[in-house]
Amino acid sequence: MSNQSQWINKDFGAFKLRFRPYTLTLNHVFTVASFSRSTTPVVLTELEYDGIVGYGEASMPPYLGESQESVLSFLNQIDLTGFNSPFQTEDILHYIDQIALKNTAAKAAIDIALHDVLGKIMNQPYYKIWGLNPDLIPPTSYTIGIDSEEMIRKKVAEADQFKMLKVKLGLDTDKMIIDTIRQVTDRPLCADVNQGWKTREEALEMAHWLAERKVSFLEQPMPKEQIDDNAWLTENSPIPTIADEGCQRLVDIPALKGVYSGINIKLMKCTGMREAKRMAELARSLEMKVMIGCMTETSCAISAAAQLAPLSDWADLDGALLIGNDVYDGMTVVNGNCILPDRPGIGIVKK
Repeated sequence: MSNQSQWINKDFGAFKLRFRPYTLTLNHVFTVASFSRSTTPVVLTELEYDGIVGYGEASMPPYLGESQESVLSFLNQIDLTGFNSPFQTEDILHYIDQIALKNTAAKAAIDIALHDVLGKIMNQPYYKIWGLNPDLIPPTSYTIGIDSEEMIRKKVAEADQFKMLKVKLGLDTDKMIIDTIRQVTDRPLCADVNQGWKTREEALEMAHWLAERKVSFLEQPMPKEQIDDNAWLTENSPIPTIADEGCQRLVDIPALKGVYSGINIKLMKCTGMREAKRMAELARSLEMKVMIGCMTETSCAISAAAQLAPLSDWADLDGALLIGNDVYDGMTVVNGNCILPDRPGIGIVKK
């Protein structure tokens, strides 16, 4: 779909909803264990109440099974005529969640826009409304996709300001990639395997090999269906394991205690800010580690996720830095640190 697509407008009385498809262009071809891509489809949303406009976004990574068409179809089913205030947050978001199963990115687009409206009405950034300290946001990692030695060296050089690099693994080039990075930097690394390792023995051998090379943790080392294998690895691994594909929503978390050391929370997986915060609090109560992650997104969804990043042990909020056509100004990264703007709501403005 063209980036010149027209806004679709819906008027519900107290609320007005606008949305349109948009395609993000990546600065580099992005390769993980299961696919490569150079663009990411998103749908931009605007929710208006009493002249106040909140911004939202749905980003559709391939494995979640959503598309621009499915998001547009979902958003077209929404009818907010039964609501007269954005402070009916619980009722509105419960209604949105009940429209259809899954569609988590489409739901997140509404959740983010609603939180943006609320923050603007209260004239406060959302982290302040939640009582969180932005100084506690961990430095964000920067993602290095699977690539050739030459391109990996180039990407590491481009990521000079970042204090941690997130390295995509899961193919037969894993050791080459890590060795190439270690030839040029001794910065801490984390490894995202995207379910690429298939046996517990391979995974444990790699965990020890990576730990010797200052890799801090493993994200989704094996397929999420291999629950016993992932639990065995977590018990025996010298470094923590984090569920990504294996953890989508709040209801998934209790069963993951003992299977992984922690979880990666992404707004697009869990329907947005409201549920993401609950997930972070539940994981903490179960003494599990918390990572706040992202898809390839504009500064809209990235800035929304950053509002709850003070609750995390690790932040992976580089999605907007990987694209060349962001349409918003929001959270920035300075010397690897996430800097939240002191604007109300999720803190973004249109460019």
